[in-house]
Amino acid sequence: MSKAPKSGKSRNDRAKKKQDAPSPQARRKQVIVGLVMGAAMGVLIAALTQFWLWLPAGLALGLATGVIMKPPAE
Repeated sequence: MSKAPKSGKSRNDRAKKKQDAPSPQARRKQVIVGLVMGAAMGVLIAALTQFWLWLPAGLALGLATGVIMKPPAE
């Protein structure tokens, strides 16, 4: 009979990861920055292509980027 393999993460690793988590203010700022950058790119591409539906696409891309990216350390 063999034992199941350990996951390799100790309690200290999990506690350290929770301490490294960004604050809600930093997370909110990151989402807002992503939306602004997405809006700028959407307006730019819409102006170049004369197709206004690039604006919502840019906003969606900026929102996704802002949510996925980890905010910088303070």
